[in-house]
Amino acid sequence: MFTKSLPKIMYGGDYNPEQWPREIWDEDMRLFQLAGVDIVTLNVFSWALNQPDEHTYCFEWLDEMMDRLHEQGIKVCLGTSTAAHPAWMATRYPDVTLVEHDGRKRKFGRRHNSCPNSPTFRLYSERMARKLAERYKDHPALLLWHVNNEYGLRCYCNNCEKAFRVWLRNRYGTLEKLNSAWYTRFWGHTFYDWNEIVLPSALSEHMSSSSPDATAFQGISLDYDRFNSDAILSCYKLERDAIKSVMPNAVVTTNFQSNGTYKPLDYFKWAKELDVIALDMYPADDMTPGRMAMRYDLMRGLKGGDPFMLMESCPTQLNWRPRNAVKRPGVNRLWSYHAVARGADAVMYFQLRRSLGAFEKFHGAMIDHAGHEHTRVFRECAQIGKELRKLNDSLLGARSPARAAIVFDWENWWAIEHSSGLTVDLRYVAEIEKYYEAFYSRNIPVDMIGVETDLEGYDIVVAPVLYMVHPGYAARLETFVERGGTLVSTTFSGIVNENDLVTPGGYPGELRELLGVWVEEIDAPMEHQRNRVMMSGPLGELDGSYDCGVLCDVVHVEGAEAFAVFERDFYQGFPALTRNRRGSGEAWYVATSPEQAMLSGLIGHLCESRGIRPVLATPAGVEAAVRVSDSQSYLFLLNHTEADAEVQLGSDSGAYIDLLSGESHEGSLSLQAQDVRILTRVDSPSNLMEELNQWKTMQETRR
Repeated sequence: MFTKSLPKIMYGGDYNPEQWPREIWDEDMRLFQLAGVDIVTLNVFSWALNQPDEHTYCFEWLDEMMDRLHEQGIKVCLGTSTAAHPAWMATRYPDVTLVEHDGRKRKFGRRHNSCPNSPTFRLYSERMARKLAERYKDHPALLLWHVNNEYGLRCYCNNCEKAFRVWLRNRYGTLEKLNSAWYTRFWGHTFYDWNEIVLPSALSEHMSSSSPDATAFQGISLDYDRFNSDAILSCYKLERDAIKSVMPNAVVTTNFQSNGTYKPLDYFKWAKELDVIALDMYPADDMTPGRMAMRYDLMRGLKGGDPFMLMESCPTQLNWRPRNAVKRPGVNRLWSYHAVARGADAVMYFQLRRSLGAFEKFHGAMIDHAGHEHTRVFRECAQIGKELRKLNDSLLGARSPARAAIVFDWENWWAIEHSSGLTVDLRYVAEIEKYYEAFYSRNIPVDMIGVETDLEGYDIVVAPVLYMVHPGYAARLETFVERGGTLVSTTFSGIVNENDLVTPGGYPGELRELLGVWVEEIDAPMEHQRNRVMMSGPLGELDGSYDCGVLCDVVHVEGAEAFAVFERDFYQGFPALTRNRRGSGEAWYVATSPEQAMLSGLIGHLCESRGIRPVLATPAGVEAAVRVSDSQSYLFLLNHTEADAEVQLGSDSGAYIDLLSGESHEGSLSLQAQDVRILTRVDSPSNLMEELNQWKTMQETRR
């Protein structure tokens, strides 16, 4: 685990000294010391500066900066500079630029404009990574490598089309298998030669010129999504392998974008190729703390619970939204520790000094345009730096134990939102968030896992809208339940196989026997046709009726028992919530998308029945999370509200020490608005240590 080798939770961010004269470099070194900066990311967008033509490389500026940072005791996360190709490359080698899904060929400009299957881009990016590794392999400031930056987008050029055909040959082997998987007898699409296959785009299969989601052939578009994610990943691997050919023990990563739920790239597949997960987190204005926490837990889940790096965040305002408010006092500190509470072993910003021109000149930074330390934002950043130095290495490598998990699958996401029906209101991530909130609102830890994650050791697994069932996954879920696990599945599950072909014999397909239900129809009511779910009797705190919509299943039980029914429409009285006992466990089916209160009540009941307790009972808006090391637990309390709160620690919890303030707390404590506490017990209760030992055993089993 890379982060466990760090000296402390690292603090710093992206730095672009090439945009500034040398006298500013001197001032920045002084300000970095004041702020407690101990890591900077260099050379992310410097390709044009580093390589003015095909044969010339100029690294003198980077040599000087690496040396300066080392003199200051600051480590470097060294970028490969390949996130934006130089203008000369696009001019002399037009294959390097993207083609949009509507057929438009891009010219040089912006960033993320490089075709992943361009021979030119692949040649020069690999060469650049190798030259950098050869030059800096022994530099004492070098800590890790940052390949490219926020990989993404899609390309539909001729090179991509040719590469797609090769990818398909490797996947299917024969055209007969491909035609079967794509269901090409529909609309006369049978292919008799590999060269007949074209990319799905607005010029071919897409039903809209503005979006790649709506498509006439879901199987083709789904395979393009897989291919595109793999193609971009191969670019990362080219640079990574070039670095490791020079430095076998190098730590190499790249930063995941869009707050971790970036649709075009399968981050579970990518995670296997990264030495440490790195996340860029820029919460939207309407992103609740729960939705933010889910992204952090997802990043932690990508590598089986290992901590990650918060590679980019913003200390104050953003610049790309219609309206960009500054972060209010205390919010940057709160959100920084929110990431740490959920598994981050680094807190880093984009950017350390605010640019003077171009697109990001109003994007917030630690050092503002004023250029000195006498600003509110700098003072707050310096406070965080001071506190992280005080924490030292106490939290490094500490993990977050959980006995419940939520399944998140990129291929399932792609398939659902390619589907021509049943409703545009079904959004995969939104449904995942609802179930996550049911755990989060109760301070119950939950892992975000992929379909390849071992289920051994979990008591509860929730698989919302598991529309696509990968080969063998139904059998794995059956084994999980039969051995005593609790599974929660939902409407629109078990519908198709990995090729987006419907599983015949009735919904929910391969999950039908496990869930003990047959879904005859799936209604997609209009917004004004909302239904309600009526509980047949109390289920823990779950009682009464609840609003529901998006999808409503017409369910027949086949061994399952009903706990709730629909109140309205022609399926009034039909089951809306069922449980099927199987072996030593049980499989629940939620036949609609209900309001949050019902989901929270259901998850609360299931956790209580399995003896899964909250980290701590807290007032609304106060989050409690825990990280554990080999011998110690750390309790995080985060007040996401604008009012002070009184938090009860428990009469038998013993004494706590606040690692940030050094204060002792016992019984209760007062938590100011948007404040943070990181507490550790003076004497850990025996029941806590027993839980930690059980969790460690489970982790070893999974590995």
